Amino acid sequence: MYIAIDGPAGAGKSTVAQRVANRLSIPYIDTGAMYRSVTWNALRMGISIHDEIHLAQLAESLDIHFIPGAQGQTVYLGGEDVTQAIRSSEVGALVSTVAMHRLVREKLVERQRKMASEATGVVMDGRDIGTHVLKDADVKIYLTASLETRAKRRYDELVREGYKGTYADVLETVAKRDENDEQRTASPLRKAQDAVLLDTTTLSVDEVVEMIVALCEYRQLRKRS
Repeated sequence: MYIAIDGPAGAGKSTVAQRVANRLSIPYIDTGAMYRSVTWNALRMGISIHDEIHLAQLAESLDIHFIPGAQGQTVYLGGEDVTQAIRSSEVGALVSTVAMHRLVREKLVERQRKMASEATGVVMDGRDIGTHVLKDADVKIYLTASLETRAKRRYDELVREGYKGTYADVLETVAKRDENDEQRTASPLRKAQDAVLLDTTTLSVDEVVEMIVALCEYRQLRKRS
């Protein structure tokens, strides 16, 4: 079964997608980590986030691997564990600019489709999965939540990692990411027509996971009958 989970920053996509994948015993592909990895690598190598050609070359040569584990998924880039590094506030503030570049998206979408084709089923999350990457996914989910709720979730996550900034700073960053994601010309953020909308503002992770797993099981039963 192929499951697409889309939504804006802080909607809970990664946490939910990973747990749904675990419940269904299928791979989880975190496309956001791929864009973050390109951004982190560009910062490390001194490449401008506005240099589309060189960023696309980074995306094409991206040696990224996802390793599942009991404590969550580990992201390796060229053999180096970058799980925490790519989640930094600095990367978070710049990744939507990198993701706006058409050539970067083309290279990463090609990689994402290849990864999906090599598995008998996946859970893939991002911002254009149901509308572009996996248009024929068996289940499409669009997760959202209020801007304030999403910013608070991201702020709490960053604080746990040692962030010293303010909630207002994170709120501004998330709002800017929304603007960039929705207005970019290459695969802008939007809900697929056949996606199920889930507003997670007042829902726990467990509740969201249960809803999606139940929907997947229902779709599987219908497919067999």
